[in-house]
Amino acid sequence: MHSIWAIAKNTLSQAIRMKVALAVIVLLVVLLPLMSVIMEGDGTLLGKLQTFVSYGLGLVGLLLSVLTIVIATYTLSSDLKRRHLHLVVTKPVRRYQIVVGKLAGILILNIFLLAIFGGVIYGLTRLIPPLAQADDAEVQRAEREFFTARTGMQVTYDEAQVRQAAEERFRMLRDSDQIPREMSQPQAMRELMAQERMLAKSCPPGRARRWDFEGVRFKVPDDPDDPDGTEATIFIRYKFEAATPPPDDTIYGTWRVGDLRQMDAGMERARTPIYEVQRGEVTRSYHEFSVPVEAVADDGFLSVAFFNNPALNRTTVILEDVEVLFDSGTFSTNYLRSLLLIYVRLAFLAALGVSVTTWLSFPVAILVCVVIFLAGTANTFILDSLDGVGLTMGIIYQFTLRPILWMLPQFDGIYNPSYYIINGRLIEWSFLAATVSVTLFVKAVAVLLLGVWVFSRREIAKTVV
Repeated sequence: MHSIWAIAKNTLSQAIRMKVALAVIVLLVVLLPLMSVIMEGDGTLLGKLQTFVSYGLGLVGLLLSVLTIVIATYTLSSDLKRRHLHLVVTKPVRRYQIVVGKLAGILILNIFLLAIFGGVIYGLTRLIPPLAQADDAEVQRAEREFFTARTGMQVTYDEAQVRQAAEERFRMLRDSDQIPREMSQPQAMRELMAQERMLAKSCPPGRARRWDFEGVRFKVPDDPDDPDGTEATIFIRYKFEAATPPPDDTIYGTWRVGDLRQMDAGMERARTPIYEVQRGEVTRSYHEFSVPVEAVADDGFLSVAFFNNPALNRTTVILEDVEVLFDSGTFSTNYLRSLLLIYVRLAFLAALGVSVTTWLSFPVAILVCVVIFLAGTANTFILDSLDGVGLTMGIIYQFTLRPILWMLPQFDGIYNPSYYIINGRLIEWSFLAATVSVTLFVKAVAVLLLGVWVFSRREIAKTVV
């Protein structure tokens, strides 16, 4: 342990002296405060906060990732090239201790830098509302939609039912010879299933679409003026699309939120209030509205229904990404979890850089790390693209390329911390634990063990007599 700590301190001091580390620190010190001032977003307080935090966390994650790759690939290759390692291996220090010590030094540096610049972003974010001179309505909206941590329950569709409907349509089209001859069955089924999913989201004029949610468990915010949580709210989030674009790009409709089981049972007097909300909003944008938490039944059941007003709309409305949002935590705790997600990324890159340097030269090692980093930022797109290959190629892909692609890190989509913070979404501890377990204790450890195995068998110097 003493040997590992000595190598870690040496690596840390070596990294601090590097010009690239100084350049990254200077850039962040200058750019973060400047971004908090010049970034306006959509002109509202909420837009300014979302834009600054999104670009701020993205910039910190990017520059620290680049710094981690450079340091991780340089420190061991430099010691080998300059023969500094010749003096170390002659002492009672095992090869794995050298690799682990190098990694530990980089991890300590990342903790230090991420804590500093993560704190800078947090402090600037808290300073923006009082300095922005926004009105009370904008401040309250920012508190509801940004300075919070909400859990979302999205609408899910029965995939088995969708597939069954698509198969019935496929048989009907095939029997009537309406399927193009150049289209294979998997391609036709993919298109038909996409159409069935679209139908499940569609609401023609004069019709209603309803979704039921179970297990809506919200946390009453700590408000001294509202100790019983009677003013707590839940949010309905959605996006409109239209089969035929309306003249003013606006969809009008009526929402009903509450325990609609009471209406199904024909109860004359509802025990749980049902809220009716009239809305008119533009298409292709996300919208939210809130209702009191009294709409949720005692057993956590909640219904959300939309009625397409035929007097105002002449088009079929497609409701995308309908979900219920409710408070589940605080902004500060959620922000700490987002920094932990970034640190998981940095730790993997550090393990990757040190590992590949045990058997590759510095230019090749840094190229490999950059390629894997870029692949990690587009991991979801790569996997989704390859999942659409044909049947024969799909079988080959599942047993050859897919396991290799699984080893790539995931930095995009739900693994991007900005996605949660700018939308006020809670990063679940279960998700965070799963991410840490898979990325660090499976992928990073596997990569590091490969490097240790190679380094333990590598010839560092020859004895010349």
